[in-house]
Amino acid sequence: MKKSPKQLRRLQSGSVTIDYELIFSRRKTLGIHVYPDTRVIVRAPLNTDLRFIEAHLHTRAAWILKHQQQFRQTPPSPPVEPQSVTGATVRYLGEGYTLRIETSQRQRVQLGGGEIIVSVRDATDTDHVAALLNRWLRVQAERVFAERLTACFPRVAAWGIAFPPLKIRDMKTRWGSCSSKGNVSLNLRLIHQPVELIDYVVLHELCHLKELNHSPRFWKLMDRVLPDWRDRRKRLNQR
Repeated sequence: MKKSPKQLRRLQSGSVTIDYELIFSRRKTLGIHVYPDTRVIVRAPLNTDLRFIEAHLHTRAAWILKHQQQFRQTPPSPPVEPQSVTGATVRYLGEGYTLRIETSQRQRVQLGGGEIIVSVRDATDTDHVAALLNRWLRVQAERVFAERLTACFPRVAAWGIAFPPLKIRDMKTRWGSCSSKGNVSLNLRLIHQPVELIDYVVLHELCHLKELNHSPRFWKLMDRVLPDWRDRRKRLNQR
């Protein structure tokens, strides 16, 4: 039977249904990809038997569901990027600040009075203004995220887990992540969000130090340490 180059299919794996797009092409191996919008795309070599594809999907069902769940729980909406012209709005810890650029021999960034003031020698050098502002935001992220991790950790300390090393990364598809080695990474762009939403991501990753998955046990931990986590997740996803 001749196979269509693209098919929309559905697989029943136990009690779980997985919808996926099957694409046949001139390739040598079978590939499964889960995208941030939770779509599943399977790319297979021409003339691959459908039974072989479905058998492979069955073995990878847990992996697919895990990644779909991760994307559903922590999909970052595009944050407001810092601008480099006077009058632009820069979001910092959930508040909008007006950017003011002034000429000065002393280069620095200051926060106050509803403004973020960038002092530079050449106010027309927008690239330099943006670099100074982004550097300031990263420094603030390092300070704020470390403070929130320290503040949140006592909620999970009784579980016998070690205080985790913190890394700050510019991630495209997640607000945070936790490695099997016990490292917690937070998205640099969280610095745009209110503190209570930063705490949601921090506690989410701390719970992963105990349960490195999204099993029912994990969500029970979230209920214990942050009963209103669903509301906070909803707010984060809407921003």
